[in-house]
Amino acid sequence: MKAETTNADDFSAFLDRLGRLPTGFSRGIYEGSPYGVTIDRSAGWTKLFARELGGREIVSFNLYRTAEGEVHLRPCEMSSAKVIDFVRGFSADTS
Repeated sequence: MKAETTNADDFSAFLDRLGRLPTGFSRGIYEGSPYGVTIDRSAGWTKLFARELGGREIVSFNLYRTAEGEVHLRPCEMSSAKVIDFVRGFSADTS
């Protein structure tokens, strides 16, 4: 696991939550604000891009899994903590 100064339990919960989010585009809520989120998955990597709808916030990262089982989180110009908090707190619309 590689994620700045995030503890293993938080990172594990992040990976679990990320795995349950839908692939493709979805809308949802994070900290009371609406977001549009796009998740793209392929063998060995996951990419997420989220934009606050009607706002200015963006969350973006790439996550790579090696053949050896290592996981590398690569946030795009933001902290790992921000990315992990977003994924753990985002609630996708199910309607």
